[in-house]
Amino acid sequence: MDQLDKIDTKILRILQKDAKKTTKEISNILNLTISPVYERIRRLESLGFIKQYVAILDKKLINRSVTTICQVSMRYHNEAFIEKFEQEIQDLEEVQECYHMAGQVDFLLKINVGSLDEYHDFVKYKLSKIDNIGVLNSTFVLKEIKHTSEYYIKVGEINQIPIG
Repeated sequence: MDQLDKIDTKILRILQKDAKKTTKEISNILNLTISPVYERIRRLESLGFIKQYVAILDKKLINRSVTTICQVSMRYHNEAFIEKFEQEIQDLEEVQECYHMAGQVDFLLKINVGSLDEYHDFVKYKLSKIDNIGVLNSTFVLKEIKHTSEYYIKVGEINQIPIG
């Protein structure tokens, strides 16, 4: 077993901020040659630390500026109902994130649409059609204060990983 070292951690931080950075740019930042940086990135990918590379879009430019946090409480909590909800929510393109929660609320949804009318139609014609929903509670984001996809990581705190 082995842990990620300081260089691996720095590479992950760099790529989280800008996944378009080239291996050459990263090697310059770290004062290393290109080849070991390339190998480390490939290793981080193969071990699953880097799941994918994505482009983060400007939601205003693509007309998805209304962000809603929707709390969903189910009427019945047996396994079949929960699995069915989880499957059906996957097909709703408006839902950006979905979390199964512990506590008074069963699911927390993050939904981005272009307008309140669009959200109304989404709830009326799509979300409310899912069986077993007891209560929907929607709150609307007035201002986004912080939004990041980055995880703060420190050297030595990442789980051990198998070598080879």
